[in-house]
Amino acid sequence: MTAELWLPWLLLLWPLWLSRRPEASRPLWMRRSLLVLLALFSLRYLHWRVTASLNLNSPLAASLSVLLLLAEGWLLLSGLLPLLLAWRRFSDGRAEADAAEARWQASDWQPWVDVLIPTCGEPLPVLERCLVGCGSLSYPQRTVWVLDDAGRPEVAALAAAHGCRYHHRPQRLHAKAGNLNAGLALGAGELVAVFDADFVPQQHFLNRTIGLLLDPAVGLVQTPQCFFNADPVMRNLGLERWLLPDEESFYRWIEPVRSAWDAVVCAGTSFVVRRAALASVGGFVEAAISEDFVTGVALMGQGWQLKYLSEKLSAGLAAESMHDFVRQRQRWAAGTLQALRLPQGPLRVAGLHWHQRLAFLEGGLHWFNTVPRLVLLLMPLSLGLLGVLPVHVTAEALVERLLPLWLALLLSVGWLNRGSRHALLAELPGWALTVPLATTVLLSLWGRVQPFRITPKHRVRERGGIAPVLGLPLLALLLLNGLNLGALIRAVLAGPISPGQSLGLAWAGLNLLGLLVALRVCWDRPCPDPTPWLGLRLDVQLLGPTGQRRHAQLTAISERGADLECPKPWPGGAGWRLVFAGAAGGASGVPALALKPLAKPPLSSLTRPIGPPLSVDWDPSDSQGLLALRRWLFSRAGALPDRQAPPEWLALLAVLSQLPWPPPPPQAGRRSLVNQALHPDPAPDPGDSGGP
Repeated sequence: MTAELWLPWLLLLWPLWLSRRPEASRPLWMRRSLLVLLALFSLRYLHWRVTASLNLNSPLAASLSVLLLLAEGWLLLSGLLPLLLAWRRFSDGRAEADAAEARWQASDWQPWVDVLIPTCGEPLPVLERCLVGCGSLSYPQRTVWVLDDAGRPEVAALAAAHGCRYHHRPQRLHAKAGNLNAGLALGAGELVAVFDADFVPQQHFLNRTIGLLLDPAVGLVQTPQCFFNADPVMRNLGLERWLLPDEESFYRWIEPVRSAWDAVVCAGTSFVVRRAALASVGGFVEAAISEDFVTGVALMGQGWQLKYLSEKLSAGLAAESMHDFVRQRQRWAAGTLQALRLPQGPLRVAGLHWHQRLAFLEGGLHWFNTVPRLVLLLMPLSLGLLGVLPVHVTAEALVERLLPLWLALLLSVGWLNRGSRHALLAELPGWALTVPLATTVLLSLWGRVQPFRITPKHRVRERGGIAPVLGLPLLALLLLNGLNLGALIRAVLAGPISPGQSLGLAWAGLNLLGLLVALRVCWDRPCPDPTPWLGLRLDVQLLGPTGQRRHAQLTAISERGADLECPKPWPGGAGWRLVFAGAAGGASGVPALALKPLAKPPLSSLTRPIGPPLSVDWDPSDSQGLLALRRWLFSRAGALPDRQAPPEWLALLAVLSQLPWPPPPPQAGRRSLVNQALHPDPAPDPGDSGGP
């Protein structure tokens, strides 16, 4: 056995060992050694592809072979760029924020903050949740502005009810950027905080971010986006416990890495910016689809620093259907690619360092990668349907070159991104995005700019189904891949199997699996109630009108009601209230909540010691209790945990187990839940005087 064969497999022991190391014991040299190993494996594989694998036997074979090489080379080489960016030491910014907050609390600087909430047609329950959160901010020196581009009287009344200022501009020019610029002209606060209408800040949001702006060179502080509801990929597969949202990797890995290169991306919500910094670039850039990203780049071009604090201080609503999810990603792709051409964009604006331009360029390449991925999706069709082998491969090459690279990536991705993303599993649902995003990229290269569209929120769907614009391309690809796989199987049965046929079978099978998962992901579950439900386990008590008492455990909770497990029968009549037992989970500020009487007694809980989860609704007339509940659910500190992606092979088994079954409608015990963490209510910050 030659060293060429056994050495790569021996080196795989290093990422295997690293993948089992805890988060707290990962020094910089370990990460750098892994980055070097991945780069060597990638370059070694590309060297073999260029020198020994091309099929030049015919013009068609040569064309397909070179096209495949270009697609693979693009993906591998562009994949080396984030590895290069990850070479520097980086942090999540929390220690710096702690020190900055302490310095700020000891100083006399108490800047006024204008809190801007741009809105354009969002449902009132969504907007009210945001206003409750902004009204609960513990920093008192602030004015909350509701910037209503839809001009609805009910929004003006809602703003007044929550002590907010209201503004409607008569002409809706330049979408969100124009609305924000109109809002800037209304106030005079030294700082400006921006929250999308579906986002809710935690009560200490401003206290955690203002301190970083004590440095006069800092122009903007960005915090992560996270969500109260599961995204459609997680929800449609019914795997909220197993999968993590797409954004988790960006905010826990990519943004901290970018921060080390002074290339923080402004994400459009949940940030605080210095008014003087915005004035230096003429306000939010109105010519851009992604006004947030381009405005952040323009600030850097003027010499302002952007800070990133990787602490979940707010949460909003993810896209609720797969069609909306895909359209949102198409807008992000179009906005990033448009930014590369704008004068204020990262490639043309003056004042940026080369490493900042390189970091932003990597973000643009991320969207370009959808085109070579589409090539990899289509290329196996050449084996079965055209009878053309696009790559010459031997058994030795598979064992020595391809498998070590593939396994090294599989073992390393989760470790590098700090448990925020799976390797293989994150790619399988991504097939649903391949065709739409590749189309968007090609249209952007052609010069067609996609208009700004708001992602719809809080919509009722009585029935599930697949949007035809997503389902038809996947069905066509599924049919072609099925025919291709059948032809490959017939060829294998007709004679001895070659290494190329083995690779083709595995490749076609993996593509077929990816397409099945993508099709299943696109099948939206019914959503009769769009209110987000949160996973919490709390001991509670049910108090009756004549002193009756029932102990129960709360398993899920929302603004509308809760799911309970009751060990004793509960009649469900009028006059009952729910009390958090012993102020569990720091819910000391939530009073006893009045419950609506059940239409009929819960028979299951009367006939079994512990029946299925019992669903109760809050009495809507208990306005003060529900307001306190909203503040506790959405505004308390420490409620948003950093989850770790479960082991890849277990999560993959969970995905496969869901493929044959249609998505069930939500009900008690089968709700789409995003788990919250339970922490005691934090002590007031020194120097806080409280908010309204």
